[in-house]
Amino acid sequence: MSQLPVIVGFGGINPAGRASSHHAYRRLIIDRLDADSRRKTLLSLATLMKLASFEDGNYLTAAGERLPLEGLLEQVARQVLDNTLVRRIHPNWFDVHAVMFNRPAEVEGPDGTLRFTLRRRQMPHQIPDNWEIRELSANQLEISVAGPCDVIFPDIKDALVQSAGMLPTGFAPGELYQSRNHPRNLQMTVYAASDALYSSGIPFETVLERVRPDQVGVYASNSIGQLDDFGFGGLTKFPALGKRTTSKQMPLGYAQMPADFVNAYILGNVGVTGGSLGACATFLYNLRNAVNDIRSGLRKVVLVGGSDAPVTPEVIEGFRSMGALAEDKDLRALDGLAELGDDDYRRACRPFGENCGFTIGESSQFVMLMSDDLALELGAQIFGAVPDVFVNADGHKKSISAPGIGNYLCLGKAAGLVRSMLGDNALRHRSFVQAHGTSTPQNRVTESHVINEIARAFDIPSWPVAAIKAQLGHSQGTAAGDQLTISLGTWQYGYIPGILNTREVAGDVHQSNLRFALDHIEVGSDQIDAVLLNSKGFGGNNASAPLLSPQITEQLLTRRHGAEAMKAWRTRQAGVIERAAAYDDDNSNGLTRPIYRYDYSVLEGSDLQISADEIRLPGYPQAVKLSDDNPYKDMC
Repeated sequence: MSQLPVIVGFGGINPAGRASSHHAYRRLIIDRLDADSRRKTLLSLATLMKLASFEDGNYLTAAGERLPLEGLLEQVARQVLDNTLVRRIHPNWFDVHAVMFNRPAEVEGPDGTLRFTLRRRQMPHQIPDNWEIRELSANQLEISVAGPCDVIFPDIKDALVQSAGMLPTGFAPGELYQSRNHPRNLQMTVYAASDALYSSGIPFETVLERVRPDQVGVYASNSIGQLDDFGFGGLTKFPALGKRTTSKQMPLGYAQMPADFVNAYILGNVGVTGGSLGACATFLYNLRNAVNDIRSGLRKVVLVGGSDAPVTPEVIEGFRSMGALAEDKDLRALDGLAELGDDDYRRACRPFGENCGFTIGESSQFVMLMSDDLALELGAQIFGAVPDVFVNADGHKKSISAPGIGNYLCLGKAAGLVRSMLGDNALRHRSFVQAHGTSTPQNRVTESHVINEIARAFDIPSWPVAAIKAQLGHSQGTAAGDQLTISLGTWQYGYIPGILNTREVAGDVHQSNLRFALDHIEVGSDQIDAVLLNSKGFGGNNASAPLLSPQITEQLLTRRHGAEAMKAWRTRQAGVIERAAAYDDDNSNGLTRPIYRYDYSVLEGSDLQISADEIRLPGYPQAVKLSDDNPYKDMC
């Protein structure tokens, strides 16, 4: 009997804010929220962004002024809304008017002497002996070089792409713990994984009392590694800039490092670990590993995550050179504008509309999965379930980056499983699709054809389609994590988030059997049984996963375990919900810190108690068994 993997906790951070308790979801539909939910959303964001704090029972502005909550939120609301979601790149990330590209010097003058001007900030770290430097102004220098000059120096230009989905401005995860020069991506990981664990309302020590250490798993990674200066980015460019390579840049740049950080500094996990990579489908690849482990009984609890921080000049230039990103000049041409204003940058990403490229985004998202029996035993909150994840490649390809046929297979399988488990009516009338929805002209045609053909095949008359990248941007390998955690909010607040930046569906989009959510669609908290998460990645990496509602999940568990077991579960759940709510309140007031246990309970081989049957680890209540049943009895 396969265990059903249920979601018992989720958390993270993306351009809409904190994921746990549906805060990020609420930011996307903030114009539809009741007054109390709006207050909670604005407060959570204001404290994240250092615009507000809570001290001795009082709310304070950034300037230290004590205000009642209503007055404080009225003062900061506009700033909160303007500095979240997709927007013009803020100088906290990099100066879009001073992006550096190396260029060689040019010969000027009849005597063969090299003459050129530089701003002070362009000067190389090591100045050659044969340079003559003359000050032209406070910021401008004239350089004359008599003789050979092979120096390549930076040229400052305006960025050609100036929009991105950035975390809320002012939020600095590395300031919340001893980050020790960690790459931004790993700082986000520490925050997001902690958020997911706290949001469950179950101390992980309690979980470890019920399971063996090797029944725990962590699957987390990203698609392109850590590419800022503290990771692979600095490793590759520092030598050319005359900077010293550090001992941390190489190891902390690896793409599986989010899982390693969770194991080493958050959970102390000694069970299974790994980080699968699949371009934009990376999160679903890791989710698939977790689902398979729980279904098979190998694991009882798994933390699944992704973390990508690609808002750097180099990554943006790489995608721009592929023709994949929405460049400023193309956005101007699209709307017939001479210049782009703040509102135009916020509308850069337009899935399934007239568009010109995707918008890069950053995010870190984690979900905590449990086997259904353990979830009931612990009184866990049940936010939904993931019965399977389907992955298919594209077959033979002409271009490695072009889409192919694999997505028809995995989305079709996901739809087929929903129909098999819940019935034809649930699929046809009580489900919707979280599309990959990148906002490229190619994606709008190819993905709409995939979704439309699957809808036709299953006789779905008007399948709702959402695309949250419109507001969050494309967080690369973590994109499906955004889709999953945002989708959970629909069952709490009853709206499918709209593709608000797309004013009308483009003429080449396939839509005979689809309903694109150009505005928020009110569906009610109990009218959707399943969401199909869809990912299409470079290289032919396609993945789709059915996400079942909490109501449907409870119905399935009742059929398996019976009404009495569910009644006992609800009784145990009361304390769990209370702890999760207390965490949410504390975090919204800026009073919590991430879990980060450096040099904490480090074990060595001499600490273990080893026998032929088991290994006991200090601090872990249960032992690791060494003599499990032989799975090959028929062969031995």
